[in-house]
Amino acid sequence: MLQIGVLGAGHLGNIHLNNLKESEQFELIGFFDPDEEKAVKAEQKHNIQRFNSVEEVIDNADVVDIVTPTLSHFDCAEKALKKTKHVFIEKPITNTVEEAKTLMELAKEANVKVQVGHVERFNPAYVAARPFCGQPMFIETHRLAEFNPRGTDVSVVLDLMIHDIDIVLSLVKSSVKRISASGVAVVSDTPDIANARIEFDNGCVANLTSSRISLKNMRKTRLFQRDAYISIDFLEKKSEIVRLKEVNGEPDPHAMVFNPGEGKKPKQIFFDSPEIEETNAIKDELESFANAINNNIEPLVTIEDGYHALDVAYKVLDKMKMTSELVTE
Repeated sequence: MLQIGVLGAGHLGNIHLNNLKESEQFELIGFFDPDEEKAVKAEQKHNIQRFNSVEEVIDNADVVDIVTPTLSHFDCAEKALKKTKHVFIEKPITNTVEEAKTLMELAKEANVKVQVGHVERFNPAYVAARPFCGQPMFIETHRLAEFNPRGTDVSVVLDLMIHDIDIVLSLVKSSVKRISASGVAVVSDTPDIANARIEFDNGCVANLTSSRISLKNMRKTRLFQRDAYISIDFLEKKSEIVRLKEVNGEPDPHAMVFNPGEGKKPKQIFFDSPEIEETNAIKDELESFANAINNNIEPLVTIEDGYHALDVAYKVLDKMKMTSELVTE
């Protein structure tokens, strides 16, 4: 079994510890957190070894799971990669794009596996809808959250929108052509609500909205592609697919049929609601990483994916800053 050590015993770190204790592919050797109160609670709750430093965890593990605050991601990952350890690192991959570039170089030199924790790729609603996603030409996302002081140390773009940026980049196989964005700081010092429009070279347009000051939670994505509409509810774990297919012969009298116009074949409308399995997305992403290591295959969410999502997120932030400066001039 792969021996894994966890860095960070905060809210998400404890979830990782719980899942790793139940894993059949990982042996959880322990954790480290510099916060004495958090460390004592985690040690008592999980009844596992508490290490005295980041270096001690790295030296004793095959795999290092980094679930620390974003500002420390780079330092922890750099130390692990220089010791040729496999690394799972929570999103966003690092605090800066340059740090992410450096980690990519280190990972290549070390010849190890790195996976980034963009957990929505493992959301069962997305997994069920993914086979129906071909070449989307318009994507609309809404990720709205009720106010929670935890996470307000960074912009809503890096806190929430980056989830949808990663999903969009995983679906659109084309380079980003243009980005426009705006955002407003309401209760914190950084934007709490933001909207971004991302245009791709292939003509696809993605419109992303994120807020952490909403009255209700929402995590929905809608995709429009040739002859199909796909709706994914990441929060409620539901997916709906509406497809158009050409009618050959006489259509079913009870079927819904769309007539596109003179000289064109009528199309029948089909509604699909894929069966959604009850899964644990965080456990699935960790098990997926173990599978990538054991079988020497590419992780589902690569270090390059983490870099590209962060790069686009910072470009969104730059555009928001430019828009804000124009408004205040």
